[in-house]
Amino acid sequence: MEPDITPLTAEDAFRFACSPCVACFNECCRDLNQFLTPYDILRLKNRLALTSSRFLETYTTQHTGPETGFPVVALKPAHTETLRCPFVTTSGCSVYPDRPSSCRIYPLARAISRTRETGKITEHFARLKEPHCLGHGQETTQTVREWVEKQGLAPYNEQNDRLLEIISLKNRLKPGPLDLAFARRFHLALYDLDTFRTKIFEDGILSDFDVEAALLTRAKQEDTSLLQIGYAWIKSELSK
Repeated sequence: MEPDITPLTAEDAFRFACSPCVACFNECCRDLNQFLTPYDILRLKNRLALTSSRFLETYTTQHTGPETGFPVVALKPAHTETLRCPFVTTSGCSVYPDRPSSCRIYPLARAISRTRETGKITEHFARLKEPHCLGHGQETTQTVREWVEKQGLAPYNEQNDRLLEIISLKNRLKPGPLDLAFARRFHLALYDLDTFRTKIFEDGILSDFDVEAALLTRAKQEDTSLLQIGYAWIKSELSK
């Protein structure tokens, strides 16, 4: 059954709470069909103390978007019948402080529109009310803005908006599927960050790409700075 979808503004209030006291606790962590953004992967692989390549190999499946040619990365279920999340336990999420953005924002959904002339971003929200979820019957009420802040979504939204900007740019400049070589660069720079770092500092992959010296120095140790370089590089490559 399709969820009941209600558009909301950032100041609209909605009833929802999730905890082990709610009878459906952990049910939303099954029947998994969850795509991961580059920042999701950054947070999860660091949480698990894994390299990006090991995380991708162990916990994800990957395919190519049929219309865009972009690499698509999804979380691999732990069980083929229940499609259970590999990180869910009887007591809840084992990676909760670094859970993906789609988990954090639930039961809301977020989309953005960007003004081409100014680059200003406008956020659009909706509440997803699924039949199995009993969280909507709880007494707790909050605004959308309060929920976004409580769930720590600000850095996720900032990084994910950069990904959406890349997708929008690609659709405008290069409609149709990407070639294989570019898709590999996209995957390297945005998803396989630790390998990307090696390619930069040991193999000189960005020798002809201008990067601010301070940012490059931070990227030797800090993954968010490295991802920032990745987005800038891919954006530059798309614009050629």
